[in-house]
Amino acid sequence: MTASLCRTLDDRALTPDVTCSSDGLLDHLRDVARTNRCKAHIELFGACAALSTNRNVARHAAAEVLVRCLSQALQRRPAFFRVGEQETSFDEKWLIALARSLKNGDESSAAFLLNSRVPKHAHRNLVFLLRNVTDSFTQV
Repeated sequence: MTASLCRTLDDRALTPDVTCSSDGLLDHLRDVARTNRCKAHIELFGACAALSTNRNVARHAAAEVLVRCLSQALQRRPAFFRVGEQETSFDEKWLIALARSLKNGDESSAAFLLNSRVPKHAHRNLVFLLRNVTDSFTQV
């Protein structure tokens, strides 16, 4: 694992560093996307309902469910690059912009980003998952 992940592995639980930046969030999502790339897709609504009440387990599960269901929300497979890669894909930029707008309470930008790529029925679940992931990062 790279140092820029801003986390430690303890039974695959996420323990974020308080100084983590948006690069840390992006690297975390890239790592989760890489490790879940061969797993079966799961249904978005059922996955949100199944998340644990244990905070550490729920944080990691939310990130895993997010990257596994993102193709369902976007209606195509998103592009995630390797951890630490300098270049950023359009999907990664869009996801970080959405995370930043949700974290900062910018509802107008969040609505614009969601409406531009995600069907209306998936907005609520996607926002729920992304908020669970970004809550563990102080900076997005």
